[in-house]
Amino acid sequence: MLKNHFKIAFRNLLKNKIFSVINLLGLAVGLAAFWMIGLYVADELSYDRFHENSDRIYRVTHEASWETGQFKTALTSAPYAPTLKKDYPEIEQAVRFAPEGGGLIQRGKTQLRVNDMIFTDGNVFQVFQFPFLYGDPKTALSKPNSLVITEQLATKLFGNPAKALNQTVYLENNLGNVITGVLQDLPTNSHLQFSALRSMPANFTDGWQNFNLYTYVLLRPNTDAVAFEKKIQRFFPDHLLQEMGKVNYQLNLQPLVDIHLHSHLSFEMSANGDSTYVLVFSIVAVLVLLIAAINYMNLSTARSSLRVREVGVRKAIGSERNQLVSLFLAESLLLSLFAAILGILLTELLLPFFNTFSGKELSLWQFGVLPSFGFLVFFCLLTGLLSGTYPALFLSGFRTIPALKGQLGSSATNKRFRQSLVTFQFVITISMLVGSAVIYQQMHYTATKDLGFNREQILSFHIDKMDVRKHISALKEQLLKSPLITAAAAVGNPIGNNNIGSRGYHFETTGKVSDASMMMQRLDADEDFLTTMEIPLVAGRNFDKNRETDVTQAVLVNETLVKKLGWKDPIGKIVEANTEDSESPRLNFQVIGVVKDFHTYSLQHTIEPLVIQRALGTQQDNLYVRIRPEQTEAALAYIQTVYRQFDPASDFEYSFLDQNFAHQYESEQKQGQLLLTFTILTIFIACLGLFGLVTFTAEQRTKEIGIRKVLGASVPNIVGMLSKDFLLLVGVAALVAFPLAWYAMHRWLEDFAYRIEMHWWVFAGAGLMALLIALLTISTQAIRAATANPVRSLKSE
Repeated sequence: MLKNHFKIAFRNLLKNKIFSVINLLGLAVGLAAFWMIGLYVADELSYDRFHENSDRIYRVTHEASWETGQFKTALTSAPYAPTLKKDYPEIEQAVRFAPEGGGLIQRGKTQLRVNDMIFTDGNVFQVFQFPFLYGDPKTALSKPNSLVITEQLATKLFGNPAKALNQTVYLENNLGNVITGVLQDLPTNSHLQFSALRSMPANFTDGWQNFNLYTYVLLRPNTDAVAFEKKIQRFFPDHLLQEMGKVNYQLNLQPLVDIHLHSHLSFEMSANGDSTYVLVFSIVAVLVLLIAAINYMNLSTARSSLRVREVGVRKAIGSERNQLVSLFLAESLLLSLFAAILGILLTELLLPFFNTFSGKELSLWQFGVLPSFGFLVFFCLLTGLLSGTYPALFLSGFRTIPALKGQLGSSATNKRFRQSLVTFQFVITISMLVGSAVIYQQMHYTATKDLGFNREQILSFHIDKMDVRKHISALKEQLLKSPLITAAAAVGNPIGNNNIGSRGYHFETTGKVSDASMMMQRLDADEDFLTTMEIPLVAGRNFDKNRETDVTQAVLVNETLVKKLGWKDPIGKIVEANTEDSESPRLNFQVIGVVKDFHTYSLQHTIEPLVIQRALGTQQDNLYVRIRPEQTEAALAYIQTVYRQFDPASDFEYSFLDQNFAHQYESEQKQGQLLLTFTILTIFIACLGLFGLVTFTAEQRTKEIGIRKVLGASVPNIVGMLSKDFLLLVGVAALVAFPLAWYAMHRWLEDFAYRIEMHWWVFAGAGLMALLIALLTISTQAIRAATANPVRSLKSE
């Protein structure tokens, strides 16, 4: 019986080629989209779960707020890890990562710039299980000047990773480091990404408020993390109250597996994903598949009049309803099988483009052949049942005698159901069109918004060697000799990378310096910074290199800091910073100038209070150079030539400042590109279904169209008659989609501190575009029907 059902189903698919192709294409495209999004979502959800103790590893983060400011950061200071482990027996291990370990690495004549080297503690491999190829994880970083590198870096340095073990390489200042281990290349689904781990200097410590590293703890088995997080709130009064004063402070334990999707703190260690996007794309995947299934249901129920006699005959010769249901389900399951095969081919073809958009390295069988094959079987069953159940129940429900006469009975319910499905398809389509438009506008806004300085034609590059940093003035002087260079400045961390750093300061208020410190953004810059960046002063003056007191006793502040502190006359106000020197516990500065607010971070962040200190000595490790726009290549060549005079061995690697800022929006741009791609696929599938329905409607009304033409109806009259009902449904869909799209995009825009306003014309444009797409789809078939010879249609039957 089952074999016979599939044989009949196959014949029916061949008999109705146009509708079979429409359904096949729709389901295949739906499967390809569903599969690609499924791979993306599964990869996002798998981050950091490969560690054996991932359920017991937590990152220590903290947040604080006070009257004039706040912070929420992933960074902690050096004393946190040892103090937490000492104070709380629930912590089995505590380990730190300091990201400032990158630079030049040299072996013989081979020299590489490796910016992603990280300092860490010797017990790191007792917490994290990164697979070793060579070396002993228990002792790999137990000694000073030890280095564990990845397989890829070992290959670059030695050709063969097996030769790397126990070799000595040299880092800055000719510091020798012994390679004590080689790791397998890190999985892409790890939020910790590095090329090498360096042993932390022995007895490394720093000030409590110098937040410059990451702290992770491994809790003992069966520890209640929620209860323990409440317990460690004693950490602040025990160790930080005296330093920070009375602030609203909270220490948090962040599960390792939650970091990638659920953490959006300042100074994240790597670019994280977003659980909202995962949810959105999961919904999109289901909706795309659902739209494809809706096409099948629509066409099957619409074409019910062509199979009503078949149902009547089968019932007359004894077929039960369950047999008819299984017959029609066999047809939909067979179509789903063919769609699955075509969908695999489409996925294999489109996956490289999808990887480019998403920034992933996904593969078709990434989760294994058997699980993937099991998914295909599940898809065939799910799609076949989803798309075929209603048509099967509808068709098998015809009464025998009316069916033999070709009578459908009342079709109002069936028609309303089809209309609801078409409306639902275009609600999704219009919502996604609005979403794509809003994302594009926001990305354009971030690329063009005034950041408070001139970001055009400024490049920055890091100075690795300490000896070169000591001659920074000579380097700048040499650069400025060329007319190709208009300005140059030395700074600490470059802006635009969301990591310039912060520090606790004590500010003068009501005539005296406050005992409580406040965390403020800190930027180290020289006297040429404001000129190079074209940042105006609103009060006071700039640093003066000829004034001795400006070198170590002067600071600049921004307008936001002045407003938050309520300073009416900021010039001359005292600012103090804590030190580790017991004899001089605080550094004393005086405000000499107020700069106009400018963005140091991307537009997801508001402008925060900023203190600019004079960059000194080796703090001047980044150089900003403004070049003439019309001679970029020549300017770059000149800068490289000059730099090699000071550092002949180093590679000259630079980035443009506008690119630094643009990099912070890569995630949103990729999401926007993906959404646009799936919007196009959704439109394609919806139009396939609409094309099929119009084709069938025209076939059903062939004689009517012929009569109307004989009586004088024009082609536009006929096209309008066939189109108006469908276009009305698109209009209704637009009215439903607009509030849904507005709410969804309003929530998305909340992630940006600076954002666009959503205008009515964006929604009107999306609705009009949907109407035009629908009209174009309908017209192709409607015009064909309207221009057919009426004689042939009147002679039919």
